[in-house]
Amino acid sequence: MFTGIVSDVGTILELEQIAAGQRAKIGTVYDPDGIEIGASIACSGVCHTVVAKGRDGEQNWFTVESAAETLALTTVKDWSVGKRVNLERSLSMGAELGGHLVLGHVDGKATIVERTEHPESVYLKFECAPEFARFIPKKGSVALDGTSLTVNEAEGNTFSVFLIPHTLEVTTWSDRAQGDEINLEVDMMARYVARLAEFPSLAEIAK
Repeated sequence: MFTGIVSDVGTILELEQIAAGQRAKIGTVYDPDGIEIGASIACSGVCHTVVAKGRDGEQNWFTVESAAETLALTTVKDWSVGKRVNLERSLSMGAELGGHLVLGHVDGKATIVERTEHPESVYLKFECAPEFARFIPKKGSVALDGTSLTVNEAEGNTFSVFLIPHTLEVTTWSDRAQGDEINLEVDMMARYVARLAEFPSLAEIAK
């Protein structure tokens, strides 16, 4: 479980194709002594399990493996050496919930269809599949590349957000441009409510 509050921007140091999919070594400021093998770290919104960790000189790193399904559904297949990725450690009990509850289970991808620079913010408009758009309401929460953001407007298959300077500074959003694909995870509460609505109420069953 995560909150969508990015705590480090990591760098892809090495990539290796393996039988199960892909293995990536990621540079980070996280102290490897504080990372357990098997721990979960969200990498640009995708929950990954740490399979190795270490320190090369002053460079801390950890290694994760991505399965074929992850590569098919997310932007992880587009990682390359030197690429920056948003990182977040898993939520611990009693920690501050600064964003919203994020599972790290990416639903699919959204595409940036517009980026407009403003004096104190950046406006981004996205397009996604209808099956995801129905879970994204105006003023609701959405996780994009692992960042918890508030939806500004939502219409049809499109929605928009505004990014403040702090968010641009501490995440990879300063790298993103029109046409880029982004990992999308809809609000888990919206998904549960929609699922419940598909079934008849107890009153209807009793008739």
